[in-house]
Amino acid sequence: MDESPEVVVVVIGAGVVGLACAAALARAGREVLVLERHTAPGQETSSRNSGVVHGGLYYPPGSLKAASCVEGRRALYAYCAERGVPHRKTGKLIVATDAEEEAALDALHANALENGVEGLSRWSAAELARREPALRGVGALHSAETGVVDAHGLMDALKAEARAHGALFLFGAEVEALERGARGWTVRTADGQGARAELVVNAAGLRADRVAERAGLDVDARGWRLHPWKGDYFALGPGAPRPEAALVYPMPARGGLGIHLTTDLGGQLLAGPDAAPLEGSLDGSRAYAVDEARREAFAASVSRYLPGLEPAHLEPGYRGIRPKRRADGAFADFVLEEAPEGLVHLLGIESPGLTAALALAERVRRLATRHD
Repeated sequence: MDESPEVVVVVIGAGVVGLACAAALARAGREVLVLERHTAPGQETSSRNSGVVHGGLYYPPGSLKAASCVEGRRALYAYCAERGVPHRKTGKLIVATDAEEEAALDALHANALENGVEGLSRWSAAELARREPALRGVGALHSAETGVVDAHGLMDALKAEARAHGALFLFGAEVEALERGARGWTVRTADGQGARAELVVNAAGLRADRVAERAGLDVDARGWRLHPWKGDYFALGPGAPRPEAALVYPMPARGGLGIHLTTDLGGQLLAGPDAAPLEGSLDGSRAYAVDEARREAFAASVSRYLPGLEPAHLEPGYRGIRPKRRADGAFADFVLEEAPEGLVHLLGIESPGLTAALALAERVRRLATRHD
């Protein structure tokens, strides 16, 4: 890239959203170059999550999160089936443990219906006790369309598809500058290399706000400043109580969906994540270290709906970090915006970003047609 070769599209970031954008744009016949600061795809948020294919229940009707989750889920199941990506439509239970939560569960049910979520059914306390004797609650909402996917397998498939259509990948390439000129954008990396492009897609995940700043945008004025939040996971070891359902969620909590139970494709049962602002640098040595002192809090939270779970049943798993747009963890929608011309930003792509990736990529592809 020393002589700033010309390409049609530069995609910054090779997480699941960047890979989906690269595949969609390359499939549409565009010359694509993907720049990724790490030495392999999906080293941050994309590979450190629950691997859940979300139904689309939680997000405000009309929001980009709601629309892209529902559209993305449908597209994702089809894509995985076509490409042989391991996945399973497991269904999921959301459990209410008291009368206040039951009222909130009814409101969540109504919200999900407004979002167009299929396969929902409301369970009474008696039905929950009959079907899930290990669980305790006053009622539950079952989402039949929720499932799990091999996130690494999905990213491998997207990368392979992008490459099959001519996309090039450069790893270990951190973007340091973006300059707009008469012929489009020049993107320069930290080692001084550069490329010129008609269109740049900022899918830099936890650092997408920094990329926007390097293009001259005031991210604070736009509400685009990202606030990293951490979430730890613990594995349930031998002797732990275990529900019949693969996925069991409490009612949503501040900053996330509450400490829930997920079963991965290998059969491992995980509790997590919790949600709290990350203290220290993203690049710090402890950024991804699980806080083992959280065992008791995890056990107390999960035992509200899974009685008998003790701290001794929990073994440290891993930590994920999500890019929130609000420091207080309150709802903020995904950003998908072109600003200025020829630079498309995808910011704040936290959950349900994995589920929504293909739908977001299709929106980027449609935006790219303006530059034909």
